This record gives sequence, structure tokens and C-alpha cells, in this order.
Amino acid sequence: MQSLILALLLISIASLPAAEKPIVLWPDGAPGALGTGAKDIPTLTPYFPAKASGAAMLLIPGGSYSGIYEGQAEPFAVWLNEQGLTVFVLRYRLGSAGYRYPAQLQDAVEAMLQIRGNAAKWKIDPKRIGVMGFSAGGHLVSTLINRPGDGLIVGSNRTVRPRPDLAILCYPVISMITKPHATSRNMLTGDKPDEALLRQTSSELQVKPGLPPCFLWHTMEDKLVPVEHAQLYAAALHQHGIPHELHLYQHGDHGTGLIGTRHPWFADLLFWLKARGFVN
Repeated sequence: MQSLILALLLISIASLPAAEKPIVLWPDGAPGALGTGAKDIPTLTPYFPAKASGAAMLLIPGGSYSGIYEGQAEPFAVWLNEQGLTVFVLRYRLGSAGYRYPAQLQDAVEAMLQIRGNAAKWKIDPKRIGVMGFSAGGHLVSTLINRPGDGLIVGSNRTVRPRPDLAILCYPVISMITKPHATSRNMLTGDKPDEALLRQTSSELQVKPGLPPCFLWHTMEDKLVPVEHAQLYAAALHQHGIPHELHLYQHGDHGTGLIGTRHPWFADLLFWLKARGFVN
């Protein structure tokens, strides 16, 4: 019996989608690189599903702009693979390594340019590429859809759209002014940011017509990033006529709904993605 269980376990493990070798985003060095160590080299790691829907997702983990929380990387890439999506996990430059805005956005924009620019190679639809982020990664998602131009550098591929086709923000950091998350703000903007930079990086103030559809969720009991962040962004989306859904769940602290718990947001998100042709 034990040998049978072991065999079944090995088959199960073998059937899981495996990550490809990480792609170095900037082979000749990232713009404004402060060194040549791992912390100075952002990467994009592809995960390919067994049965692809043709849609793709750029996945941006959180970590307060001071680290990359790996629990929001591969586990969610595998879950999205199970839904038929091709996934690319972004590991971006961090404030803890001395990088301030817009370095993180430069990495996200370059990731989008490479994903869409290589759509034929990776067998994905260039008009079905979304982005999904958690916490500070959710802030980077909002910045990517709000102000992708801030992340374009000289030499960027200007023939490819950097803005995703939809966005998913999970308990996101949004505002650097209203109830800000101190660590995320300090890591992104420095210790003494001026008012203009705080407004530029407060995503609720940067929404404009023409943004892609958004799915947001948060919990009312979140003690790390107040629920007002998601509410502020949803209000701005509503004001500018951007299609969106905001899901507020009563219980759960920051990070509720990680893989393994099957929180209701999983089903709500899949329903939304099906309506947009991203999953079958």
C-alpha cells in the first residue's frame, strides 16, 4: 500500500507544471543598476500550463517593496496554470536594495513588453494578457495600468503596448497619502518624498478613462493594509467609468486566502475571468 501511495504521489508531482528557467529582464544591466548582484537583476519566470487557454498572466508578488514574498509566487502560478493560463512571475528590484520609484515600474513595464512581444513564441493571445498582484505587488499592478509611461525607458519597444488587458489587485497597497502603509511608502519613495511624488504614486489619484477592467478584493479585518486602500481605488475606477468588481470579505487578516485555504475569492475571480474569456 505504501509503495502504491508513493507511486501516486510521484505521478502527481510529475504532473505539476514546472517553472522554466528565469529570464533576465535586462541582459545588459537594468537601467540605473546599483550593482551586479542578484538584487540588481530582475527576472521573469514562465510557467506553462498542461492545457493552455491562450491567455496569460503577469504575476507580481508583494513584500512591502522590501522583499519578494515567495508564497505569492509559485503557488499562485501553479493555481493559474490549472485554470489554463500561462503565467510569468516577476521578481523586481526593491527599495531594500536602494531602488526607488520608478525602478520597480520599469521592471513591470519591461516584463509586459517581453510577454506581449513574444506572444507568438509562447503561444498566447497578445490581447489576453492580464496582471495580478498582492499587497505592494497590487500597488505595482495599479501603477502599471495607471502610468506605464513612467516605466518606459530609452530603447524600450514602443511598438508593443505595455498596459495589460485586465488587472487583479489582491489586498493592494494603493495610497501613499491616505492611511499609507509606512514600509511600502518608505521603500518606494524614500524617507523624505515630496508631495508631488506622493501624489504620483498614490494610485487612487492617477486613474483615468481607458484603463482595463479590474478585479479587487480585500478583507475588512486587514490590520496591515487598511481596506480603505481598495475602496479608494474602486471609487476612482467608478468615477472614471472603468469596469471593475470590488469584493470585500468581512473576516481575515492581511494575506487571507492563500493557496490551500480556498477562500471564496478564488471562485469569484474565476467567475470574473470566465466572463472575460481568460479561462474556459
